[in-house]
Amino acid sequence: MTRRIVITGLGAITPIGNDVPSTWDGMMNGRSGIGRITRFDPAPYETQIAGEVKGFDPLKAMDRKEVRRTDRFTQLAVGAAAEAMADAKLDATKDNDRIGVAIATGVGGLETLIEQVLVMEKRGPSRLSPFLVPMLMANAASAQISMQFGLRGPNFTHVSACASSAHALGESAEMIRRGMAEVMIAGGSEAAVIPLAIGAFSTMHAMSRRNDDPQHASRPFDKDRDGFVLSEGAAVVVLEERERATARGARILAELVGYGATADAYHITSPSPEGEGNARAMRMALVDAGLEPTAIDYINAHGTSTQPNDREETAAIKQVFGEHAYKLMVSSTKSMTGHLLGAAGALEAIACILAINNGCIPPTINSTTPDPALDLDYVPNKARPAKIRTALSNSMGFGGHNASLILTEA
Repeated sequence: MTRRIVITGLGAITPIGNDVPSTWDGMMNGRSGIGRITRFDPAPYETQIAGEVKGFDPLKAMDRKEVRRTDRFTQLAVGAAAEAMADAKLDATKDNDRIGVAIATGVGGLETLIEQVLVMEKRGPSRLSPFLVPMLMANAASAQISMQFGLRGPNFTHVSACASSAHALGESAEMIRRGMAEVMIAGGSEAAVIPLAIGAFSTMHAMSRRNDDPQHASRPFDKDRDGFVLSEGAAVVVLEERERATARGARILAELVGYGATADAYHITSPSPEGEGNARAMRMALVDAGLEPTAIDYINAHGTSTQPNDREETAAIKQVFGEHAYKLMVSSTKSMTGHLLGAAGALEAIACILAINNGCIPPTINSTTPDPALDLDYVPNKARPAKIRTALSNSMGFGGHNASLILTEA
């Protein structure tokens, strides 16, 4: 018998809220988390805006010693994981050999790496931190969560650019289905609002340059979109085998019923023409879920606010859903949160779960000038009450990685 996978807990730290309730409130009210960068002086950069997490205190989830020994991306991950586990009322002391962790990231401890390179250049290799390697490694967040909460099941990290945490959720569900674990703490974390990343993405001309109007810079599907907005944050869910969750009386928020993962095999940064790879991921997820395209009520789009992504993703949706594409509600929460890179997929899956549970679709804000080539219902500017039984979340990443997740009501 196929094991069913449910979601019993949610955690998030984002540019619009330091927990799930405040993040959801921001989405429902169309609040932008984008502003001028404050963590360093952005004046020399072509892009001077980002989605920064505000007022985050890692000491609320970690002791002082561990904070000193971890990168910001790990601290954000631990904070989100602690919230998700508390939300699930998960007793990590029971069957902890059967509870695993999968926290994805796009770039890992990049800030620590850059800081230590400068230390070595100025003061020599003998002054490097002995914690450099465990702070920068991509699997540091998964490892820290495992150690902090005593979780001894499967422990791993996906790194597939902006599809990373969607892959973490999908592959974690598969591990539960295979019987390797009964619970997985899965999601993603990113802390890349640093000079190197801002400079690197700027040279690619991939980011918005609306420095004088940051709250309107992320505008997915709008004709005047001019690039994505880089953000930081973390999002984590508790995935659990359904019978186990029911037996312990857990509140079941949604069921993860479909997962698709493909590669474009086309270009290192551009999506394949007509979103061919994304379309195959959505079809794969529908087959995995045993659903017809008409069963989908809502799509949380990857929707980055770049010209090619929004064009090709719209084309992919039309390929897969045909006439039903025009009955779907499609929105991009990146219009409010910006792009959390490796944490984006998990956060957007959480948005789908909350839409199902609250009967309301988060909007695509900053929709002011329709693009004639993009003619789907992008839920412009205001949240929309709607009964949602089944939602699909899309993620795409540099390298041609695609992932689609399908979630249904409990």
